[in-house]
Amino acid sequence: MTLHQENILLVDDDIHILELLQRHLQSLNYHTYKAVSVKEAIGILQDKSIDLLITDLKMPGVDGLELVKYVSEHFPDIPKLVVTGYPSIDGALEVMKSGALEYLTKPFTKEELKTAVSKAFSGRPKKTIQLPNSQFQSKNYGDLIGQSETFKTVLEVINRVKDNKATIFISGESGTGKELVARAIHYSGKFAAAPFIAVNCGAIPENLLESELFGYTKGAFTGAESNRNGFFQAANNGTIFLDEIGNASMATQSRLLRVLQEKEVTRVGSQKNEPIDVRVIAATNSNLKELISKGHFREDLYYRLTVVEIDVPTLKNRKGDIPLLVEKFLFKYGVEYKDKFIGINPDALAVLERYSWPGNIRELENVIQRAVIMCDKQITIADLPQQLKHHITFPQENTKLLPLKVVEKNYILKVLQATNNNKSQAAKILQIDRKTLSEKIK
Repeated sequence: MTLHQENILLVDDDIHILELLQRHLQSLNYHTYKAVSVKEAIGILQDKSIDLLITDLKMPGVDGLELVKYVSEHFPDIPKLVVTGYPSIDGALEVMKSGALEYLTKPFTKEELKTAVSKAFSGRPKKTIQLPNSQFQSKNYGDLIGQSETFKTVLEVINRVKDNKATIFISGESGTGKELVARAIHYSGKFAAAPFIAVNCGAIPENLLESELFGYTKGAFTGAESNRNGFFQAANNGTIFLDEIGNASMATQSRLLRVLQEKEVTRVGSQKNEPIDVRVIAATNSNLKELISKGHFREDLYYRLTVVEIDVPTLKNRKGDIPLLVEKFLFKYGVEYKDKFIGINPDALAVLERYSWPGNIRELENVIQRAVIMCDKQITIADLPQQLKHHITFPQENTKLLPLKVVEKNYILKVLQATNNNKSQAAKILQIDRKTLSEKIK
């Protein structure tokens, strides 16, 4: 899939409409940024190249009409599309006078949205982003390797966001390479010389996470013998990667929300706010929406973390990349363990391509690492773990539950058959006397 080059900014305080707009536009291959307030929208406009604004009118605080007027004067080349659930003739006229091109009324269909967006872009030169294959393989994207369509989409988004400081949320199963994506965003862009700080929120005890993230002052708690910077201060002017963000406590989430809203941090034990300029990239393999429904994750924080979303595909959904990944790991571990490049038998490679890889790239790397250690000169099927090889699934025996009398009868008949109908021998096996056996047979 090739993304349109145009960037679309969506602004709405109704998170359901925001998600609906994003879902429709993503299905049309547009790249989107999200904002839940006019203040956030202006920050995105000032930091990124936006080609179309789609905004709601009725929002708390500053409304969408003020945003349309602001964009009309500060960014006059950006077309504006207004979406509202409160249509009126006077309102429509005022919106059009303020510079909006289209006026959509909720609820709207995907086709109505598509038509409005197409009309907004009409008259402008058609642009698409198409990275050459050689760029997918370049070291600009660090350790990321792949040429499958699902993986190219991830690289296209990386290329789109690498030079701005939009807050990014990376989702994907464990082992898909979410941290590699975060590092690629940082080190392939213009902020590569600035710090990149990776924090595993799941590996830090809950009672220490706040002080580790935001720092603390002397005497803030027992053992705080001096002022200390946190990870956010260490990442200033660069990027902080918050892995497993779903494990953060509600108190930490509140502090993080303030960082994203106000661009400042407060050390534990301090009342002084410190300005911070940092790009936040968050990731998790948990279902944050499920955590929100259970009251374990703040909904307002979720929508501020997801200005841009990247869904890293599973290895099962990009099997065409397996030969490239295998080649990479063969070189890495061949040099490390054997001081030479190790090859792989075509039959063994076919087994790797057939397997479903529930552990994703991490599991593939571990399999290749083990195989390189175990093999002689070339990896063969014999060097692969048993769980990758073909298995036979036998049909289950009839497990229907039967009455005790039927089970007893069937077993007695089975014993008689095994003893050639020798009642004395059968009675001995059944540990009953011959008379009892005769009665049961009757």
